[in-house]
Amino acid sequence: MSFRPVTRRSLSDDVFEQLLDQIVHGKMAPGDKLPAERALCELLQVNRGAVREALKRLSQMGLIATQHGEGTRVLDYRESSSLELLPRLLFKSGGEIDLAVVRSLMELRAAMAPDIARLCARRGAAEASAALADNVARMRQRRGDLPALQTLALDFWDVLVRGSDNIAYQLAFNSLRVVYDGNREELAGVLAEELEDLESYQAIAEAVAGGDDVRAKQAATALIERGTGSVLRAIEALESGL
Repeated sequence: MSFRPVTRRSLSDDVFEQLLDQIVHGKMAPGDKLPAERALCELLQVNRGAVREALKRLSQMGLIATQHGEGTRVLDYRESSSLELLPRLLFKSGGEIDLAVVRSLMELRAAMAPDIARLCARRGAAEASAALADNVARMRQRRGDLPALQTLALDFWDVLVRGSDNIAYQLAFNSLRVVYDGNREELAGVLAEELEDLESYQAIAEAVAGGDDVRAKQAATALIERGTGSVLRAIEALESGL
C-alpha cells in the first residue's frame, strides 16, 4: 500500500478517496486488514476524526467491515457494494477507461429500458403522456444537435422511469445517469444513431399515451439496441486494437 500526505481542504474526503482508490483498483484485496486508525493518521498526516469519517463512508458503501478485536478488513465489493460504486469503477488506476465496466453498463441499460417503458405505459400514462410528447417535439426542433439531443433524451427517460413507479429502476437510472453525465462528449458520437432515431422516441411516446405496454416495450427495445450495438462494436474494435 502507498499513501501520500493529505493537502486538500476536506481531510476526510481526501482520506476517503485514497482508501477507495486502493480498494477498487485492487491495491488492497478482499480480506486485507487496514492499518489501525492511529497508523492511518500518521501515514496520511491527518487527525483521527478525518480517518473515522472516511472509514464510516467506506463502511456504508459496503467496502470495509470492522469486527471487534479483529480490526477493519476489506470486503469484496462485488458481493457487498451497490450501484453507487459504478462511477468509481469506470476508470482503471492509470486513468484509462475499463471497457468491461462500460460493457456491463450498456447491458444493464439494455435490460432495464424496455421494461421501464412497459411499466410507464401500464402505470403512468396519464401523468407521462404530455411530457413525453413535448419532449419529442423539442427533439425534432434540435435534430442534428447531438449535445441538445443527449439532454432531451435523458429528460425523456427520466419521465419514463418516474412513470414506471419502480423505485429500484429509479435508483439504478440515477446511478447510470451519473456515469453518463460524466462522459457525455465521449458518448455523443457513438450513441448518435440512437439519439437521432426520433421515430422510435415518437413510437414510445404514442404507446405510453395509448397505454399499450407491449408496443412501448418493443419500441424501447428497438431504440436502445441501436445505441447498445454501437457501443459494443466500439468496444470490440478497441479490444482488438483496430
